[in-house]
Amino acid sequence: MRIPVFLFLALFSTLCLGAVQLDGEFVQGGLIFGKTEPGARVLHDGEKVPVSPEGDFLIGFTRDAPAESTLVISLPDGSKEERRLKVTKREYNIQRIDGLPSRKVTPREEDLKRIRADRAAVKKARARVDDRLDFLHGFDWPVTGRISGVYGSQRILNGKPKWPHYGVDIAGPVGTPVRAPADGIVTLAHPDMFYSGATLIMDHGHGLSSTFLHLDKILVKEGQRVKKGQIVAEMGASGRVTGPHLDWRMNLRGKRLDPQLIVGPMPSEQAENSK
Repeated sequence: MRIPVFLFLALFSTLCLGAVQLDGEFVQGGLIFGKTEPGARVLHDGEKVPVSPEGDFLIGFTRDAPAESTLVISLPDGSKEERRLKVTKREYNIQRIDGLPSRKVTPREEDLKRIRADRAAVKKARARVDDRLDFLHGFDWPVTGRISGVYGSQRILNGKPKWPHYGVDIAGPVGTPVRAPADGIVTLAHPDMFYSGATLIMDHGHGLSSTFLHLDKILVKEGQRVKKGQIVAEMGASGRVTGPHLDWRMNLRGKRLDPQLIVGPMPSEQAENSK
């Protein structure tokens, strides 16, 4: 479901809850930027959350997150604060895509080994959790254009129900420059995965990563430091696609988030709504 600009603004909020400040969208697929006292420890739904020496941290909500989430802050003085966070439920579109090669919908036995290797490489690339705070400088759209697919939609490919879509698709011509949405380090630059084609993953710190699928060319290397706005790839139509586009996904320590909620309205739409 595409979230209108007025709803986007309504969902984004700042909560000051005692020893913690939370900024973001308290909705399924949302990312929350947290700030607490230096030296504090944070648990989110029972899981330990990385916290910077200055007290910065990130939490997120999955596509099907329950209506309530628990945040526990343990302060340096030994006191503890527990907060119940309300998470807004979303409705998702059913998207039917026909005309795909049958092999991309139902892989052959010889393809399964390649698919398993692809998944292992992606999992390893997203497993990085370090102290960098690249995410604090905000995010921009990696490309601008028509949004052709949204997070959370259930896809039916050639009549067969598949996993939900966990990214936002931006349509455009092959060769369109793709820019880093934020500073980061490249953790995967694969030229040809079975489903996603040329695939690029960059880490933004604390386990938050961006993934770019179906690229035509990758212009950076694994281990390379990239800056926000730097051209890192070119849009393509590789892998399982019906046309050229960029599929941008974001993950936070195993949770699949909605990039559209994190970056805000497409610049062209923002200008249109300000008239």
